[in-house]
Amino acid sequence: MPQTDPARLTADLIRCPSVTPEEGGALVLLEKLLSAAGFDCTRTDRGEVSNLFARWGAKGHAKTFGFNGHTDVVPLGDEAAWTMPPFGAEEKDGFMYGRGATDMKSGVAAFAAAAVDFVKETPPDGAIILTITGDEEGDAEDGTTALLDYMDREGEKMSVCLVGEPTCPDEMGEMIKIGRRGSLTAWFTVTGVQGHSAYPHRANNPLNAMARLMDRLASHELDQGTEHFDASTLAVVTIDTGNTATNVIPAQSRATVNIRFNDAHTGASLTEWLQDEADKVAAEFGLEIAVQVKISGESFITPPGPLSDLVAEAVEAETGRKPELSTTGGTSDARFVKDHCPVVEFGLVGKTMHQVDERVEVAQIRQLKAIYTRILQDYFAKV
Repeated sequence: MPQTDPARLTADLIRCPSVTPEEGGALVLLEKLLSAAGFDCTRTDRGEVSNLFARWGAKGHAKTFGFNGHTDVVPLGDEAAWTMPPFGAEEKDGFMYGRGATDMKSGVAAFAAAAVDFVKETPPDGAIILTITGDEEGDAEDGTTALLDYMDREGEKMSVCLVGEPTCPDEMGEMIKIGRRGSLTAWFTVTGVQGHSAYPHRANNPLNAMARLMDRLASHELDQGTEHFDASTLAVVTIDTGNTATNVIPAQSRATVNIRFNDAHTGASLTEWLQDEADKVAAEFGLEIAVQVKISGESFITPPGPLSDLVAEAVEAETGRKPELSTTGGTSDARFVKDHCPVVEFGLVGKTMHQVDERVEVAQIRQLKAIYTRILQDYFAKV
């Protein structure tokens, strides 16, 4: 029985120009492959976003292994800076080039190929579910959340889930993600009184208050880390006033901060702290400070245990490297899956994701399929 080559599938997916939220043909390709292997496939599109749900085996089976991933990719940036066609999937010196090669069409190809061949060759007593979205790199409001909403409505359930995001910093098999930090963005608008710079006492300069507020926030130590997380971070990412006149004190100033936080905080507790700091500075300077907050995700942890052990043992067997259990990095769709079932993440080396000339080592795509296959074998072999 011919094997499904994950490298060839990766190339086919890269050639689909699926810059978020465009489907680009990627999900159509996967649906055809999975349907031919006996998976029941359903498109769970919502808004402008395309999503694919696929299940092999009995609905609601007590042993249902899930994979999650995305086929949408970030924009190309300066296309002229690419030395290889960004949607060409061309190979050079053992690497395949293209947008999404690392993040994460190779991961999707590896778990799709592993699942297809596994159910053909050794049909398990259980079920396998694949949830694949076209909205991870965008707003992520109609992607994996839409898939999970569909599953909730239809009584579909994963027992455990593996997200195929690139997780290894430098070497294959280095790291498994067992959680992620939360992410919060806050926008501040300070409104003062415009005036002549020669008569500052007749104005109320919003920049003075903004500088004080940003210094208070950036100088504050949120925590020193927790058992499974590094210390939380706050970054001032922009301060904008738009004033080009040297003799005018502006009326307003705006700034934005981004916080990546561990399990010592919640989005609500940080929002309360930010508002309190803004109120203190507003009172000190006698002006108004408006605060707007968006919480992209709360921190979460899947405690080390059966699922992380299962994945770690498969990784070590295939790579000879014992992976570190980590919570570093940004956010992923695991932040949504964790409300449905236990979830961990494991995938390829992510050094070139989102870069010009994004690329993946071809041999590692096939190695990743072998790891995912071993995970499936070991999961369904256990009573």
